[in-house]
Amino acid sequence: MQEIEERVILVGVETQAGDDTDESVRELGDLAQTAGAEVAGTLIQRRENIHPGTYIGKGKIEELYGMLLETGATGIVCDDELSPAQLNNLQQELNCKVMDRTLLILDIFARHATSREGKLQVELAQLRYRAARLTGFGRSLSRLGGGIGTRGPGEKKLETDRRLIRARIGHLKRELEEVVRHRELIRAQRRRSQQKIAALVGYTSVGKSAIFRTLTGADVLEDAKLFATLDTTTRMVQLSGRQEVLLTDTVGFIRKLPHHLVEAFKSTLEEVCCADILIHVVDSSSAQLEAQMQIVYETLSELGAGDKPVITVFNKQDLLTERQSFRDFRAEKCILGSAHTGEGMEELKNVIGEILRAQKIYVERLFAYDQAGLIQLIRKKGELLEEEYRPDGIFVRAYVSREIYLPV
Repeated sequence: MQEIEERVILVGVETQAGDDTDESVRELGDLAQTAGAEVAGTLIQRRENIHPGTYIGKGKIEELYGMLLETGATGIVCDDELSPAQLNNLQQELNCKVMDRTLLILDIFARHATSREGKLQVELAQLRYRAARLTGFGRSLSRLGGGIGTRGPGEKKLETDRRLIRARIGHLKRELEEVVRHRELIRAQRRRSQQKIAALVGYTSVGKSAIFRTLTGADVLEDAKLFATLDTTTRMVQLSGRQEVLLTDTVGFIRKLPHHLVEAFKSTLEEVCCADILIHVVDSSSAQLEAQMQIVYETLSELGAGDKPVITVFNKQDLLTERQSFRDFRAEKCILGSAHTGEGMEELKNVIGEILRAQKIYVERLFAYDQAGLIQLIRKKGELLEEEYRPDGIFVRAYVSREIYLPV
């Protein structure tokens, strides 16, 4: 049996001249294709405000209905999150499937979730989204009870659905709390061992997973599709001078990131807040480079990670026909690179090492032989540059963390 492919029309509203509605709708098309749908057409209305009842105006609804008949599309996808009233009214007017940007992203997340935590987080986000949109869809009554003592109609299906969703949300929250406790134990262990963490952040589909794979050799999925990576992965990276850092690959950001996702994925996104260094990956071949960088920094600020040291990697240099100059004034260092060719990856590791070294204290000290255990501590939690065995003790040059530094 051949699976029927969804054909959808993209719908957007531009409320002021010069905003990024055209680019946002184009990105919506990429999301639709990632979700497995074919884009049959696009309709953008320019008006002062989004219509509170139907998202677009009456004239555009008639035009959209004609497009549905002409293209044979099975539904529409709106570029903003629709209210329950807008969703219901559009379905009545167009008599077709109506989706919004949030529902589309949730569908993609559901496809790509592989870990237990990821699946729990996606289901929680989906249920929260659905719970807010039950109004108007539960008009049918449940079957009336029979026998003595029955009074009035049975419970409405709407109320039954609402109760079931609340119960399921409560169950998912309890399961996620267990996962969060486990994650907190891992973080506490890292803090005790003074392990430094670098987190890859950036817009979706800029090549974060490709860089992660190049630096760590981990077998993670690399895909040009949006949100190919959903579950957080962490691996150790060996730097120069026997330094080590834990590198974390995180979920990508996007325009109009749904609030339900931010809430459901809070424990995962906290990995960004716990990192010592943020590696901001940028697609240097994208025409929307500046806008995407701004969205990433706004999202980081919302998460409370706006004050972290940032290294910006302008990735995909191999796709450019000629060399260009790139700048990010909010970053400690900018690197031109390509995960595909390996360009800039060694420089990236060196810069990570330099930033970590700047957070340490340089020491030159002579240790007595009965203090040799302290040198082992430096090897484990610091960066040992030189050790020289002398008649009166062991002379050491090293960088040590503030946690283990003991002034003479």
